[in-house]
Amino acid sequence: MPDLPDPKLAGTVIVGMSGGVDSAAAALLLQRAGYAVQGLFMSNWEDDDDAYCTTAADFQDARRVCETLDVALHRVSFAAQYRERVFELFLREYAAGRTPNPDVLCNREIKFGVCLDYMHRLGASWIATGHYARLQHTPLGTQLLKAADTAKDQSYFLHGVAASALCKTLFPIGELCKAEVRKLAHAAGLPVYDKPDSTGICFIGERPFQEFLSRYLRTEPGPIENDGGLVLGEHRGLALYTLGQRSGLRLGGRAGTAAAPWYVADKVMERNALIVVQDQDHPLLLSDAFDVEQMHWLNFCEVADQPIECAVKTRYRQNDLNCTVRLTAAQNISTDQNWRVTLSEPARAVTPGQYAVFYRGARCLGGGVIARRFNSRSGAGARGITYNSLFSVEGS
Repeated sequence: MPDLPDPKLAGTVIVGMSGGVDSAAAALLLQRAGYAVQGLFMSNWEDDDDAYCTTAADFQDARRVCETLDVALHRVSFAAQYRERVFELFLREYAAGRTPNPDVLCNREIKFGVCLDYMHRLGASWIATGHYARLQHTPLGTQLLKAADTAKDQSYFLHGVAASALCKTLFPIGELCKAEVRKLAHAAGLPVYDKPDSTGICFIGERPFQEFLSRYLRTEPGPIENDGGLVLGEHRGLALYTLGQRSGLRLGGRAGTAAAPWYVADKVMERNALIVVQDQDHPLLLSDAFDVEQMHWLNFCEVADQPIECAVKTRYRQNDLNCTVRLTAAQNISTDQNWRVTLSEPARAVTPGQYAVFYRGARCLGGGVIARRFNSRSGAGARGITYNSLFSVEGS
């Protein structure tokens, strides 16, 4: 078992039950370790006409697991808070041409925010979830670590959770790989042992994303251009595309261009133009530096001395990239200041709106929102420099 408190002193532990195998195994492990366990199922998306919503089926799965374990199951809806604190920002970011990650906001604002407060009102001393991550409770504070199974690690999505919430949180399956979790659940007779993993947007489910986004955002078609200004086609709305995207462009072969795939390289909000290139390592797709805003460091003491040498992920499942981080000006460390991240090697499709999350080895230091990206190696005469609102040349 991971770093856990003495079950005789822990009081009630409430496990966030999603209806999946991971949270079911978390509850099982805690119960076997002697903890007083209860479950809580939260629904955060309500749409009666929505054929993609799986809340009802997930609740029934959570109920069956809790019946098997003989633990109480509470149910609560945070749909109003989710729309206000997560979904409205999600829409604003897309409308501004950025690509947000609602899962990070959901963890910070809902699961380890309003839900944590609700669990405490139910009498919980600790909360637990089925996240693949680890926590180390030390005299100097709680440290967030990558999961033992790096292929399933979810620390990227947890970096924004307040330290005050992490210090009362347990991740029981953080030392296990997925196969071990399923084997454990199967042996215990838990009915969700073979339930497929959920994917898609947090709490919104698996659905055609562009169709879903078009229900909430006004999208205006505009030109698709290559980096030389040649109009190749028409996009359906800039909000529906993200940097590095290859599928869904509907371009095919074009006279005067190579027979190769096209990739989204930039969005020009002022002209409502989508810029595409054919080389997946085109300078417009590469960045060797970027700025981060809304930075959340899990422990300010670790970043007091600058520059900070560490590693970064600019998206989930990306390999760690060596980097140097420093404040963009001589300012006090604060979450409302910009930080400049300089990469040791250029990275592809660093995307404004996504999160940059920083690590030293297995330990997560924190992270923030990518605000703008740079490529100082592209040269002043590179194509596309005058095009865009998201891409810049260092010093321009």
